[in-house]
Amino acid sequence: MKYEVTIDGEEQCIDIQLDAVNLVQTKSKTLTVLMVFAHLPGTARRHWVSTMKLIRMRFLTGKTTVPEFHTIELSIKDDIAQLTLNRPDSANAMNTQMAEEMLAVLTGPEAPVTAARCIILTGTGGRAFCAGADLKERKGMTDSAWIQQHAVFETLGLALMDLQMPLIGAINGAAFGGGMEMMLACDFVYAANTARFALTETTLGILPGMCGTQYLPGAVGIRRAKEIILTGRPFSAQQGLQWGVVNQVCEPDQLLDQVFDTAAAIAANGPIAVREAKRALNHAGRGGTKAGYRIELDAYSRVVPTADRREGILAFNEKRKPQFKGE
Repeated sequence: MKYEVTIDGEEQCIDIQLDAVNLVQTKSKTLTVLMVFAHLPGTARRHWVSTMKLIRMRFLTGKTTVPEFHTIELSIKDDIAQLTLNRPDSANAMNTQMAEEMLAVLTGPEAPVTAARCIILTGTGGRAFCAGADLKERKGMTDSAWIQQHAVFETLGLALMDLQMPLIGAINGAAFGGGMEMMLACDFVYAANTARFALTETTLGILPGMCGTQYLPGAVGIRRAKEIILTGRPFSAQQGLQWGVVNQVCEPDQLLDQVFDTAAAIAANGPIAVREAKRALNHAGRGGTKAGYRIELDAYSRVVPTADRREGILAFNEKRKPQFKGE
């Protein structure tokens, strides 16, 4: 399959093979593509999403361009990244372009968020965090086009799952469908008291496809998760707090300030320790306590030889704030 690619303003044609990981050399530029699977009837096809050079692949058009962000906003200050979904006229619904732009920000060794110690995910405006997948874009899609598009969403779901630094949801409004699934992918969530949540997919004849069926039971328990997913009914921020979906409910005009305060507390801690603690916590309850403890000990052993660990103990004994460098 041939794709037209724009790299540094030069259009080039490359051939992407669908049966093996392909490393493409183009005029001394190297593109690495990430393999993800999309299941077709009776077969499994591999689709590809670029993860280096901030190049994004458009499955529906066969074109790839260096991303210019039109559907998201990104800012990084004091080791904290704020990633804002920015399609307010469409309730910040996720279309293919938004997913691709998020991938460009989040994945690959040159991804902008690698400069941050903590990420805040929020939406523009007070109406919606994210209304889920943009169903106007999906109107009239063939089965194959739907699956190709969903492969991009699946890759985004995996990218959120694989983030090493903490991801905090600042849920400013409605989080429905895939929007709620992105919220569930966050390590924890603060929400405006006006926010509402729902996994509405079954009301549309589909089901959650960005790990919602796996995330939700861990937050609310299997029985509550079944009720939420099988009925598709919305629930309030206060209910989300009671059920364990939300950590804290805030006044809308105080939401970001409170989230930034918490993010700053995280960013001030040893970044290696934070990453390893998150990795260990992500395995809590999976495979039994003993298996989880082995993962915790592995994470602990990675922290012991670091300069940050030595700095933390030294600062405590010298009665000063530690200066962590992530080393």
